[in-house]
Amino acid sequence: MATARRRARKQAAVSSVSRLLTRAIPYRRPYDEQGATMYYSVYGLNVFSSLPIPGVTALPKTLEADVRVSLQSRPQLDEGAMAPAKDWYTSVRRDEKNEPAFKVWKIGDGGCFRLRYRDGTEFFLSEFGKEIWATWPENLTLEDTAAYLLGPIFGFLLRLRGVICLHASAIAVDGRAIALIGPAGAGKSTTAAAFTQQGYPALSEDVVALCDLGDSFLVQPGYPRIRLWPESVQALFGSKDALPPLTPNWDKRYLDLTQNGLRFQRQPLPLAAVYILDERSDDPAAPYVEPATSHIGLIELVTNTYVNFLLDQGMRAREFDLLGRLVKHTPLRKLKPHSDPARLPELCRFILEDFRSLPVSGRK
Repeated sequence: MATARRRARKQAAVSSVSRLLTRAIPYRRPYDEQGATMYYSVYGLNVFSSLPIPGVTALPKTLEADVRVSLQSRPQLDEGAMAPAKDWYTSVRRDEKNEPAFKVWKIGDGGCFRLRYRDGTEFFLSEFGKEIWATWPENLTLEDTAAYLLGPIFGFLLRLRGVICLHASAIAVDGRAIALIGPAGAGKSTTAAAFTQQGYPALSEDVVALCDLGDSFLVQPGYPRIRLWPESVQALFGSKDALPPLTPNWDKRYLDLTQNGLRFQRQPLPLAAVYILDERSDDPAAPYVEPATSHIGLIELVTNTYVNFLLDQGMRAREFDLLGRLVKHTPLRKLKPHSDPARLPELCRFILEDFRSLPVSGRK
């Protein structure tokens, strides 16, 4: 009897959270599927947003939202619905006060996730990735929040929806997608930006969302910007100040793919090859490339999936299944770039020549 009562209480709590999370959220402007102020397509999702999202091109009104974003707004959850709060993840990086850089809770018996950055920016995500709420302190801006939103927040939301994402950049070549993966600082975004300078469209940057077709995969378009550190801007454009700052509070800059004849691929493309960027080398023979074995390729892919530190066992199982099929059906190439940034155009030409030499069957 006691067990039945506990189950009933838990079910009531979950139902309460679910009702609250699907309720229209009031803020400065009315918001529902008829009154949302902005409409977007990001990572293959129709997004309704209460405020403009910097860096994303607005679209005509769409009929149905996959995701609703409420900016400078929190879900209307009472204290009972917020409890219990379960620690989901705590960043190992700490600030001078020994506070974690990033922390995640699962709240309300699984009703939603709460994510908080040490600068005070906070996000709530509904459990199945249909709603996002965001707030930020007065000393920060909408641009600061969008930097989180379009990277790790949408990355986590996609994972909640069952979409596997690579921490990568993707470019469009001959009607196919090439993904560039590697650790932080490997030059993924810089190489993608170098390709755009040669007339090739960028497809996505930082988050590469894969649509699973069984034995093949589509890369979904991200948004028409590439984020670059000042050193990369210097290498590509001759001056660290050649591009505008991403936000008033960050060092990063951004390359606008809607300007100056640059191109953004707005339709999904089949993934045709993955290039694994190795540590840069002073070897005069660089760049050079070799096939990655299935074992090494799988390790590299698992290491370079997006927000993999936030996954539960079910998410990890789905990820491993998909990556196993990707390794089997998609060419994986291990690439050693040269350390001289002046040789970036040469690196792009080298990748193009190698890609076009692959068997056509490997690029279908």
